[in-house]
Amino acid sequence: MRRREVIKAFAAIAAGWPLLAGAQTQQVPSRTSPTRPTALTQAQSDALAAYDKALNQFKSILSERRAQISSHQSLPNLPGQALYLARVNVMSAYKDLTDALPSKIGRPNKFGIPPAYFDADIEPMVEEYRKLFAIMEAPPANAQNSDTPFKDVVDLGIAIARAKGLDAANAEVAGRISLGLFFAETDGKQNIGNARSNTYKGSLQAGPSEAQIGQRKWAAIKKSITSRELIARDETEEARVGNLDRRFNHWIAVRDGLANAHADLFLQIPAIVRMLPDPIDQMKLFELIQIIPTPTRAALRSGSFTDYRISEPRIMGYLRNNSIFAYGRVDRAKTSATFREILDAMWLFNQKFERALVEFNRIRARQ
Repeated sequence: MRRREVIKAFAAIAAGWPLLAGAQTQQVPSRTSPTRPTALTQAQSDALAAYDKALNQFKSILSERRAQISSHQSLPNLPGQALYLARVNVMSAYKDLTDALPSKIGRPNKFGIPPAYFDADIEPMVEEYRKLFAIMEAPPANAQNSDTPFKDVVDLGIAIARAKGLDAANAEVAGRISLGLFFAETDGKQNIGNARSNTYKGSLQAGPSEAQIGQRKWAAIKKSITSRELIARDETEEARVGNLDRRFNHWIAVRDGLANAHADLFLQIPAIVRMLPDPIDQMKLFELIQIIPTPTRAALRSGSFTDYRISEPRIMGYLRNNSIFAYGRVDRAKTSATFREILDAMWLFNQKFERALVEFNRIRARQ
């Protein structure tokens, strides 16, 4: 499975930042480019001009999309794609600017992005970006939500891990990782659509074939699940879904997504925990199974996961399509990377995974 061989959702991770619900009409604030220093070199002038251009393009597409939504105009196919590319271009141009003029590296920002990649002064523009995505990716009216979406993810992850033979402690890790995947894919929003893809939808952003494979794998796993409560819940959701696209029932979408892509890998959790003791690194590894599954599994088999190097241009392209080595000429020029370098470059995921850890600890504290 190579879900990201075409541009995918997350919304969420695809969007790079969490999405906010309940977007309100808001004018994009005006913003001048960084103060132009004196005696710039030609390279510095070019970098500053490129950032000015990228920033103006970002402001323009934000305003255009807001006007279309506010006046109830029909949106173009994949309405989030132009927004996403404009946001990537702004960050990329800013990184080139700070490489050329390190004095332009500013204060920390609310998104936890390294300041060399992002000017904190444009935070309001990114808030508008988030609000627009929340509107464009809103769940359909007939989506079947859960009252306990985070707990569902954790319960299903633990149950699948136990069915696969993990002990209680390692099954807890599987539940925590599962919640991290939910936040990485959708920022913790259940049943969302996808403004950048017509294929991937729902709480784990699955395509139709992935959902079908997951359903078949779940049928086999279910035979080994001992929790009567979880089986009863599963039967309730199966009866509830009816003829609805199964990816818009939160429980079923999560269940089938985990069964399809991650259940077999759960067996390696004890070794993964020894190799990567940081819970966020563990979540990143499983997210890489979503992005570049074949190389990630090869790295795990190598016996030296973090030192395993990728150099195939096609695989590096998949990483860039998912905001890894995507910003600035230096990052984009990389022709190879070890998995340790890849994990470190997944900084746009950090805030999502940190929120998942908080929610996981809350859930387990109540049990």
